[in-house]
Amino acid sequence: MDERTGVFRVYRVVEAVPHINLFDTDATRLYTVYQSGYGERQPAVDDLRTGDLVEATLGGDPDDQEEAWSLLSFERLDSVAMDFAVDAEVPEVAADLWEPGLEHPASATLEEDGEPVAECFVQPRAPLPGGAFVPSVLTGLLPMESLLTELPAIGDPPTDAIFIDPDAPDADGYSRPYGVAVLFTAEADELLTEFRERYDLPADTDNRPEYDPYGL
Repeated sequence: MDERTGVFRVYRVVEAVPHINLFDTDATRLYTVYQSGYGERQPAVDDLRTGDLVEATLGGDPDDQEEAWSLLSFERLDSVAMDFAVDAEVPEVAADLWEPGLEHPASATLEEDGEPVAECFVQPRAPLPGGAFVPSVLTGLLPMESLLTELPAIGDPPTDAIFIDPDAPDADGYSRPYGVAVLFTAEADELLTEFRERYDLPADTDNRPEYDPYGL
């Protein structure tokens, strides 16, 4: 068994998948890790949430692509609280950002009391697996660690992120060719509350959508 030690971003996928995905922030590699079988350490593993940043040691066989790795040890360093709204109306700022043919994310700064406190991004579906937005976020397949480290237009790290998909995760087609990510800094107050209320996202609630990822 080989070991890998580093800093990882946690992506908990969905309840239907008995694994955790861990994104190696330095090597930019995604590891699939068992979610259960940790004995007395199981409650700590269960407490991990999508968006947590951990320093961890993983054990596994790098030559066996079918076998998941194990989480040998970890320590939580930080976290970006991630919320998900699917089959939802996109915010007006996102609709205004989108331009036909857009190949890369576009963004706009959101202000509160005249100060920049958040950034809104529109993510084209085209480069994502199957065009699925929220499933790509949940599995760590959407590269965005640089945004979770520092918002480019503000220079501060986000503390909260809301991902908005105008369609369901298992949709056969899409009403809009993009998904929306709104990332808030610690300075956001009323704006974050406004978004949470608009999309019915209570704080500290696991709102990952239920779907069968194997059916996509």
